[in-house]
This record gives sequence, C-alpha cells and structure tokens, in this order.
Amino acid sequence: MHEAPDVSDVAPNSARVAVIGGGPAGLMAAETIAASGVPVDLYDAMPSVGRKFLLAGKGGMNLTHAEPADAFRSRYGARADRIAPLLDGFGPDDLRAWVHDLGIDTFVGSSQRVFPTDMKAAPLLRAWLKRLREQGVHFHMRHRWLGWDEQNKLRFVTPEGERTMRADAVVLALGGGSWARLGSDGAWLPLLQEQGIASAPLQPANCGFDVPWSAHFRERFAGQPVKAVSAGCHDTDGKLPQRQGEFVISDTGIEGSLVYALSAPLREQINREGHATLTLDLAPDRSAERVLAEVGHPRGSRSLSSHLQSRVGIAGVKAGLLREVLDKETFNDVAALAAAIKALPLRLAATRPIDEAISSAGGVRFESLDAQLMAQAMPGVFCAGEMLDWEAPTGGYLLTACFATGRAAGRGVIDWLARGK
Repeated sequence: MHEAPDVSDVAPNSARVAVIGGGPAGLMAAETIAASGVPVDLYDAMPSVGRKFLLAGKGGMNLTHAEPADAFRSRYGARADRIAPLLDGFGPDDLRAWVHDLGIDTFVGSSQRVFPTDMKAAPLLRAWLKRLREQGVHFHMRHRWLGWDEQNKLRFVTPEGERTMRADAVVLALGGGSWARLGSDGAWLPLLQEQGIASAPLQPANCGFDVPWSAHFRERFAGQPVKAVSAGCHDTDGKLPQRQGEFVISDTGIEGSLVYALSAPLREQINREGHATLTLDLAPDRSAERVLAEVGHPRGSRSLSSHLQSRVGIAGVKAGLLREVLDKETFNDVAALAAAIKALPLRLAATRPIDEAISSAGGVRFESLDAQLMAQAMPGVFCAGEMLDWEAPTGGYLLTACFATGRAAGRGVIDWLARGK
C-alpha cells in the first residue's frame, strides 16, 4: 500500500476535500465546493463518471418536472418533509437555470417533464465535466472505496494496488443498490454501519413485479403493452390511490411506467403481507354503471369475447387478463364480470430483484444526519444522492433530488471548513 500525499504537508493553509461517487449528486457536490476555491479530488470505481446518468438519458434525458412546487414535493412521499428544504436550496427552476448556464437549452413536454432540447444526456455531461476540470476538480477513476483505516484515512483499491488519502472533509455520493454494473452496488452499507451511521435496508423502487402467469398467457401476451387503463393499490392508510397510464406484460410479471408509479405502496404491501394486489380498471373512460349496462346488453348469437369487444372495448391483452384472473362462474355472472372489468384484482407475488430496478429505496437515514447532510457519528463526512433513505417516481423527481442533495452536501462542506471543523 502507498499513501497519497497528505494535503496538510502539500498546502498547510489549504483544505482538501474528497468526493466519492461520480454520479449527479457527487458531481454537483464537487462543483459547489470547487467553486468556493477549495481543491476537490473526486473518486469513482468505474472507468468514467456519470454512467447511470448517461444510460438514463438514452430514452430522452428527463431532467426535472415543471409542475407546481407543492405537487412536486409531494412526490417524495414519507420523506417529503426532509427533501423539501433541500429543494428550496436547489429546485426545478434552479436546475433548469444551471443547465442553461452550461449552454444547454431545455423545453417542457406535454407531460410537464423537462428535457434538454436535443433530448440527450451526453452533451450536458461533457459541458459539465469541462467546467469541473476548469474549476480544478481532480478525477481519479477506477478507485473503489474500501472505507477508512486506523488513522481515519480513506482507503481505495486501484489498478496499481491499495492507496490511502487523508481529507479534511468527505462527501459520499455512492448511489443506491440498482444497476450494479454501472457502479451502484450498495457495498458501502456495512462500511457506514460499522461507523455508527444508521441505514435502512436497500429495496427496489420504480420496479417491476412477479406474477405467476399461466404458460398460455405468458406465451401469448409477454411483451405486449396494456394501454388506457387505471390502476390502484391500498396504501398504509387503507386508501386506494388511482393512476391512469399503461404498463407492459413481461415473462415474469408486469413492468412499465404505471407500475413504477405505484411501486412503493405495492412493495410495502408485499413486505407486510407477503403479496400485493394491484386493482386494474380496464375501462377507465366508462363509469361502472355504463359498463354494467353494456355487459348486460343482449348479445344474441355473438360470443362473449365479441360482445365485450364491441360493447366495452375489451379485447386482446385486456381480455386475456380477464381470462387469466377470473373463474368461469364470474364470466357467467353479468354483475360480477362488469365489476371485474372496473376493478380486476391482480395478485403480485414479489418485487423484481433490486438490480433490475430503476432506483432503490432505503439507505442512510436522515435521522443520522444534520440539516446539511453531515453524519452525526462522523463529523466532516457528508452523504448525498440516492444513497440517502428516500425514493420518488420517475419523471425528473429522482434526478432533481440527487442534484439538490449534492448541492446541500457541498454547501455543508464549505460551512464545515469555514467553522474550522
């Protein structure tokens, strides 16, 4: 093992800060600190930074959302009270202004989601890295963090072997537990727990769910979208929040935007009860009374399938879902069939593995941090990004909070150093 130069020996009157993690939260923390004139060393285990950021932008880089502030903050669920003050410091409007300052234009889509004009993540990241290098941020790739040694120095394993580094302050922005191939593997969890920094177990968020399809249904419908439906599930208060959209039938169950939007309450129901029920309205544009009237309309010599298609618009994968879930007796009962079309109970067996999820829940508990995201058990150590215990749906909410927590941690470091630690 060889030790990096002790910064106190190199520049006795200058602090040195380490940022560990090269995603949006880490890069934002590095920019905030470097802009104050403090040297920053940024470490990442991967060969390059921003890998998950780039992959998330392949389908169109959804930066943030343009809905009103109260609605925006509500997207963070149980952690809205913790995220709201961070958004006050760097919210959606601040993020758009920051992107524009990098020379990237944005627009608001019909869904109120905000995108770069070219829809791409790479030009934004290139401009950002150029600015960071100009500010003096030093990048150290292929440096996997191993925790601290006996002298409280940071330990890294590198292609050249293990090395250590002493820092006056540290920002940890290590990501959650999803997409491990891009660097977010949750390996930091026990390292922080050993230091007395409390964390909640990592769980999949914005994820798909397992459904034990019959072989016939899977072979016929896997890969097909289920469009123009609404769905809901009971939350811990017993309410049944409904959302409209679409999802996809997979080989193992269901996935897609409508499912992801309900993944938190569905996952918590599975945690409590061992399974969850997703209630589907297959005809959201028709009232229950109208569906009952249409299903009960005399069908003459037509088959039931033809009748449902012509009267209620139920065909294809929607008809397949009815056949998959309901028994024969229900199909012979007009009232029960109509009720099922408006509230089809789909039983979910489990979440898909966390590594398949778009994001993760759990992580460093806010209760173990101060208002500036510094660990109470380790003064001078700050945490930011998806490794914190919060979650949000897709739609720009995840990325905005990562930027906001990175900015807050960076400002926390500046204040910490100004106080003389």
